[in-house]
Amino acid sequence: MSVTENKTETAEGTDAESDTATEKTNSFAGAVDWELAAKAGVRLSPRGPKVSRYTAEAAVTELSEASIRAEGPVREVTRLADGLPIPAAQVVDRAGWVRAAAYSMEQMTGTGLGGDDADKGLLAGKPAGVQAGAMLAFLSSAILGQYDPFTGPDGTLLLVAPNIVMVERALKVSPTDFRLWVCLHEVTHRVQFSSSPWLTDYMQQSVAVLGEVGDESVSELVGRLGEALRERKRANNGDGPAEQRGVVGLLRATQAPPQREALDRLLMLGTLLEGHADHVMDAVGPAVVPSVEQIRRAFDNRRKRSANPVQRLIRALLGMDAKMEQYVRGKKFVDAVVGQVGMEQFNAIWTGPDTLPLTTEIEAPDKWIARVLG
Repeated sequence: MSVTENKTETAEGTDAESDTATEKTNSFAGAVDWELAAKAGVRLSPRGPKVSRYTAEAAVTELSEASIRAEGPVREVTRLADGLPIPAAQVVDRAGWVRAAAYSMEQMTGTGLGGDDADKGLLAGKPAGVQAGAMLAFLSSAILGQYDPFTGPDGTLLLVAPNIVMVERALKVSPTDFRLWVCLHEVTHRVQFSSSPWLTDYMQQSVAVLGEVGDESVSELVGRLGEALRERKRANNGDGPAEQRGVVGLLRATQAPPQREALDRLLMLGTLLEGHADHVMDAVGPAVVPSVEQIRRAFDNRRKRSANPVQRLIRALLGMDAKMEQYVRGKKFVDAVVGQVGMEQFNAIWTGPDTLPLTTEIEAPDKWIARVLG
């Protein structure tokens, strides 16, 4: 979701601190040629649903307008971002999303190729770039929308028109209602970040910690990941909490404590952001989206299904099932807290890193209320 560059500290430090800093390297650096990933992803992306030019143009127009219309109800429900600007969304096709996502990942992982490392990065990153492109191609047919808080002065809200049209047809719901409903979710992310600027630095710093691996090489990281996968297969241990499954779970199991803690922070933040957005989607009610209850039922049923065993396997490998569980767990947490204390007091959660829910609180909202609200 995010596009960021690793933050560089400019304050002077001791010689010992400088030595420690130089020993740390970014494990992502040179690992992926994201320009190649974008090209490969665009080539491999499946074609979208067949629509007439009129239908396609109408969908783009309506989504653009819905992204603006959604802002009012979202601000009213969340009681956030009052008076802030309402930037226009970018309505894209699958290829456009792949390019944006590749650029986002390049910046988020601090792996932009340039300067003295350009040749090394391109050489090292081509095989991984093709693999990353294949992953983006698969995801390009599943993403409905995405908010990137790190691009431009007001972030970038992307809406993937062919996927939205495909899903609204599959669910047999009102296109106008569904498009606004999707926009409510993504606009909520924009409101979350625009009203809490510290969130961008928080994510930025957590991603930077994930990249600090001392003198360990990418090949060593991959080796540890492969061994963990073999061990898990031998133990046949595919159950457990969402954050322990898929690639995310394997990464977490093989990381040093600082990196594991950073990943946990990102997972908890993602659970909160997605759950809060789902809460808002439903809280606006039928006055804004007349068929909201029908859409929610149909959409939740769709989330539980996978089209075929191959897709189910890929979803598991990419941790997409864990992502789906984030929505459920996060919404349950937000629903419970708002139900007990109201939205005004819930908004204390956006104060800073210390008020975000802990891993032990996401399933126990009362603990968060006691700790943060007293």
